[in-house]
Amino acid sequence: MEIRTVAVIGAGTMGRGIAYVAALGGYRTILEDLLPTALRKAEDEIRGNLRKALELGKVSAGNAEAVLARLQYAGRVEEAAREADLVIEAVPEEMESKVEIFTLLDKVCRPHTILASNTSSLSITEIAGMTYRAPKCVGMHFFNPVHGMKLLEIVRALETDDDTLAAVTEVGRRMGKEVVAIKESPGFITSRINAMIGNEAFYMLQEGVASAQDIDKAVKLGLNHPMGPFELVDLVGLDTRLHILEYLHRSLGEKYRPAPLLVQYVNAGRLGRKSGRGVYEYPEQSTRPEVAPPAQVGKP
Repeated sequence: MEIRTVAVIGAGTMGRGIAYVAALGGYRTILEDLLPTALRKAEDEIRGNLRKALELGKVSAGNAEAVLARLQYAGRVEEAAREADLVIEAVPEEMESKVEIFTLLDKVCRPHTILASNTSSLSITEIAGMTYRAPKCVGMHFFNPVHGMKLLEIVRALETDDDTLAAVTEVGRRMGKEVVAIKESPGFITSRINAMIGNEAFYMLQEGVASAQDIDKAVKLGLNHPMGPFELVDLVGLDTRLHILEYLHRSLGEKYRPAPLLVQYVNAGRLGRKSGRGVYEYPEQSTRPEVAPPAQVGKP
């Protein structure tokens, strides 16, 4: 199946990044969000990414103009999805939200349209089971920042057919990604491993083993990770990480029980960069993160 038009549902951090690389890959791309402010912010960020790419010589002026011409914005799911060959859902990591979107997409999309979820851990089989097109449902797990990260995990659900897998693999390659195809399993590859590392880092911080900076430094310099676990969770979002761990805990058992300190940070609204405070604080004028004092587990 040939993909010509891609719709992305949700203009948050991941959605606007996916729309950007889709348009860069040559696809007519429609980015949808119910909130006009989210669409305006997405358009500003996409234009900013293109300006940087121009300055670095990664795209030509003509290509940048073509990318912008391929991008459209929509305020309703039906408007975005009705002409798409591939719809990529990029709403928050909650099963209820994703099932609701897929149920609506199944009704408004054409019969041949592929439905993909940008989930980092949830069951594609369960989501697909709420539609009448399970063979055309698949997972496409992108990484943040989408334009900078090379990997794309393509997740094959129980009934995903070969044509769907081949089509989204080609889309990923045209987006400039290195693709790995995996059979559905809780947490896939990366989220399962990364959640374990990040959760253990919170246990260590909670126990006073070392400071957040030193844990990050040890992981970067000793294990050759590009970011420390706390730098990464602040970027991804502590609430997103907690949702993943809760799902893995239910699916895979006790070893994935969320660290109490992580739960406490989320309850306190310390969600990472997006809220201005997570493990680190992010003052507007600062280029380097400052450490937020650890919450006292078990104390108000």
